[in-house]
Amino acid sequence: MQLARAAYFKADWQTAFYYLENAHVLGQPSTRRHTLSHWWMLKVAIKRRDVREWLGQTVRILASLLFSRLWVPVGNTGGANVSAIKPMPIRPELNQYLE
Repeated sequence: MQLARAAYFKADWQTAFYYLENAHVLGQPSTRRHTLSHWWMLKVAIKRRDVREWLGQTVRILASLLFSRLWVPVGNTGGANVSAIKPMPIRPELNQYLE
């Protein structure tokens, strides 16, 4: 999240979103962290004026609040460009944190 926020405040939306995807994967087991990653993804979507992402993140924020403790699709990066229920391969740079 720290790297994502730094990129966000530099208006580097692409890098910020990449780090937010990583934060999403790592934060999924925690309702607070999971929801926070979606909140920041929404903020990036607003800055980018990306309506699809904006709508997708709004739905995902609600879903993260309701379902984080029940089930999450492991490895899912959390963006509106992927199915919210699709498990995905974990990025190699994140493996060390999940082992």
